Amino acid sequence: MSEPSPETRIWELMRGALTTRALAVAADLRIARVLAAGPRSVAELAAETGADPDTLHRVLRALASEGVFEETEPRVFANTAASEVLTVSGWDDFAHLFGGIWYRALAELDGATRDAPFPEVFGTGFWDWLAAHPDERAAFDRAMEQGKERRVERLASVDWRGGETVVDVGGGNGSLLVALLGLHPGLRGIVFDLPETVRDEAALGDRIEFVAGSFFERVPPGDVHVLCTILHDWDDESAAAILRTIHAAAAPGGRLVLLEGVVPEGNAPDGPKWLDLLMLTLFAGRERNEEQWRALLADTGFEVVNLRDGLIEARCR
Repeated sequence: MSEPSPETRIWELMRGALTTRALAVAADLRIARVLAAGPRSVAELAAETGADPDTLHRVLRALASEGVFEETEPRVFANTAASEVLTVSGWDDFAHLFGGIWYRALAELDGATRDAPFPEVFGTGFWDWLAAHPDERAAFDRAMEQGKERRVERLASVDWRGGETVVDVGGGNGSLLVALLGLHPGLRGIVFDLPETVRDEAALGDRIEFVAGSFFERVPPGDVHVLCTILHDWDDESAAAILRTIHAAAAPGGRLVLLEGVVPEGNAPDGPKWLDLLMLTLFAGRERNEEQWRALLADTGFEVVNLRDGLIEARCR
């Protein structure tokens, strides 16, 4: 296959905003879930979802041109393997977030400042805004569950020891820790997160406790502290404050396990290079390369003992 022309490459990037918003429209209308029962006409879809028939047809036609939905006959649409992803809880929430509040904030990103645009657009920081909008907080928590299997697989490669207490700092609804403890019956766990986190504490079982609080103030003591895509939400000063709080609570020689993107050098495509712009937009946070991770951990009292495939293991000095 020949390389796209320079003009085609630029066009594909420019129209990405249209794709993002169209996916959000389809996800918010739950079109993929309606089509799970089989192909439907635009008129039927519009009647069931409350959409304008002409606008809905144009949105679905554009998405179908990219393999998301299929127009099987004029003005009749069906799911594809790609659109079926939007029937899975969490993926439709991701589409909602990317094409909704994140989209609005990204529109204000410029090259003149390191400040996050989100507070300027919404009048408050991202976490405070989520706290004031429980439905959006629930959507965010569901979205953050996606990719859990891959995260559990990476965590499973850690040398876990029977009898340890694992503290999942910023652990959300606890699904990651539930999966990890399912693989290691000797472990006990603590999920630590803000009190407004949407969760089902009964689903945590008798080996996991939920503790509410802010990791800028304190974290529960434990043998291993795990942070899964938490520190990229914060600038270096704030990330260092979180790590110092953990260091103060950790046992001597306590272990730290991070699941984070590590930005590679060079021009190869890589997700964290784009995710870095979202972190800048929402929080003035950042993705980090290996050198930056090592420096951040060394400055806060940790020694890196392993860094591979986005899994960073360290211990308290």
